[in-house]
Amino acid sequence: MSGLTSRQLFSTRPIVVFSLIVLLKSYLAWMVVFGSPSWTTLLKEVPFALIVFCLIEWFATKRKLVYYLGANLLMTAILFAVLMYYKYYGVIVTYLALHQVNQVTAVSNSVFSLMDPYYLLVFIDIIVMGYFLMRRKKAQDWKKASQRQIRKSVVATLFGISLAMCLFNIVPNRASMNEIVKAEQMGILNYEAYTIFSKKTQDFVDKSEITQAKINELKAFQQPANPQLWEAAKGKNLIIIQLESFQNFLVNLKIDGKEITPNFNKLANNNYYFKHFYQGVGQGNTSDAEFIVNSSYYIPPNGAATQVYAGKELPSLPKLVEEHGYDSATFHTNVVEFWNRGELYKALGFNRYYDKKFFGEDDSVFFGASDEVLYSKTAEELDRMSQSGTPFYSQIISMTAHHPFTIPARKYKMELPERYNGSFVGDYIRAQNYADYALGLFIDDLKARGIWDNSVVVLYGDHLGLPIYSLDRTDKELMKEIYGRDYGYTDMINIPLVIASNGVTDKEPKAFEQLGGQVDIVPTVANLLGFKMDDHIHFGQDLLNSSTYNLLPQRYYLPTGSFVSSQELFLSGSGYSDGTHYPLAGDGIKGTEGTEDEYNRALELLKLSDSYVSQLPDREPKKN
Repeated sequence: MSGLTSRQLFSTRPIVVFSLIVLLKSYLAWMVVFGSPSWTTLLKEVPFALIVFCLIEWFATKRKLVYYLGANLLMTAILFAVLMYYKYYGVIVTYLALHQVNQVTAVSNSVFSLMDPYYLLVFIDIIVMGYFLMRRKKAQDWKKASQRQIRKSVVATLFGISLAMCLFNIVPNRASMNEIVKAEQMGILNYEAYTIFSKKTQDFVDKSEITQAKINELKAFQQPANPQLWEAAKGKNLIIIQLESFQNFLVNLKIDGKEITPNFNKLANNNYYFKHFYQGVGQGNTSDAEFIVNSSYYIPPNGAATQVYAGKELPSLPKLVEEHGYDSATFHTNVVEFWNRGELYKALGFNRYYDKKFFGEDDSVFFGASDEVLYSKTAEELDRMSQSGTPFYSQIISMTAHHPFTIPARKYKMELPERYNGSFVGDYIRAQNYADYALGLFIDDLKARGIWDNSVVVLYGDHLGLPIYSLDRTDKELMKEIYGRDYGYTDMINIPLVIASNGVTDKEPKAFEQLGGQVDIVPTVANLLGFKMDDHIHFGQDLLNSSTYNLLPQRYYLPTGSFVSSQELFLSGSGYSDGTHYPLAGDGIKGTEGTEDEYNRALELLKLSDSYVSQLPDREPKKN
């Protein structure tokens, strides 16, 4: 090798060329995910590539270049997927996300909106090589040169050193709780391999040991003997409205004197409004919110709840209301197969669902009929249901304000200041303004039909709309203008909850300081309607009777081990000791810091939920 010129080296030693290519692509991925690469990137990413390339040198006697190109393409695809996934979820994608592949085409607009043009640099070498390979003479010369063998002893030594370095990066960092920290400590490619080959067996707690008393103890919650507002809305219909990507900062927000969500503001200001309310969703996003709100369980450790838990006999809100003579139905303008919702609805026990087949494709926005169509047709159906004399529970899933929020101009209901035009934040605000307009029409329709006065209406955001990782400099400046400070993690996962019931919540409207999450909705509405939950293991607590404390474990959007409690959001590191504390106020003023005891209790709550739901009996298919 010492007698080769640099040109000959590149033409005869593909192992050198492709190792350098992988290193450059890794630097790009590290720059996006971890902020800035360092010299350690070389030691964490290249050894994995060298293991693959050594195997090619060892076993490929013919078409060696083809194998190199294939390996390069595979590693490129992994790194590109990491870039794109991180931009939305803020997590490192793994092979488990392959379950989502069939969802990608439906949300292609969202996917492409996340792409910065320079991400495509990872494919430049493939394009260049493809060009040269199409030039027959060049291709033949290159292929011939690449067939030259490296001495087996050299390959074996390089393989051994590379394997040792990979193990050195992986083994000591396996216990790290934070998935992003773990990927940085191991190296992205090592982390991807680790997730595939690590034999992770979940250690379940025996179902008989999981009691409501134990859960309440971990949450430091004690249900009062005489709860406030017990049966305050007894016999009323229950209408739960899930608002797409609706974050709490929108409530009472004015931009240059104009209200963004005037209809939601009226509901929040004239009823019960929970401003310290947080999402609990994961990979399944909207469908995860449907699962949590209807079950009071946490999302699974991996995958969407609709795909992991839909085969179980789930204790649920639809089943709870059915025990008290209620009808139930859920409304969503997309196809029911999206996110496996059809199976989830069966597991939850909804009597009926209404999807795209019912709502049609008129006035379509993104992948379903607009919110105006959703609310108009739903109101008609609720009117029909109310005529039966049977109280009902309906969940309504809004969708027009969906990422990437580029609604058609015909849906614009406001003019934004020039500084917002063309920005991601501006598109988001304009979409939410339209969604609020459609919501206002629905509320007016329910009132006109006499349904509003006889219902408990619950409204909440399903999940964040503006991931920190997706914002460019302009977006961050606009969010700083809105908040008066930098936009942070606590703001990102903060969604609103409003409970409205004529004659109950409007008597003494209140903005609650109580901390809450989506997991708390079932016990809260059960209290209002007068439904006992003695036989329903649940991980939420009644927000109307818990004014001092709550503990909300987080996973997926935030690393495992993170939680919201007291006055802060705790973001886990490798464990508790190197975690980060964020005050919920978001202004940097320290409140009560989350403790290691809370960290351990949050993990235990997740373990109990995973154990309980996983050990529920499988759902038997219904016979036609």
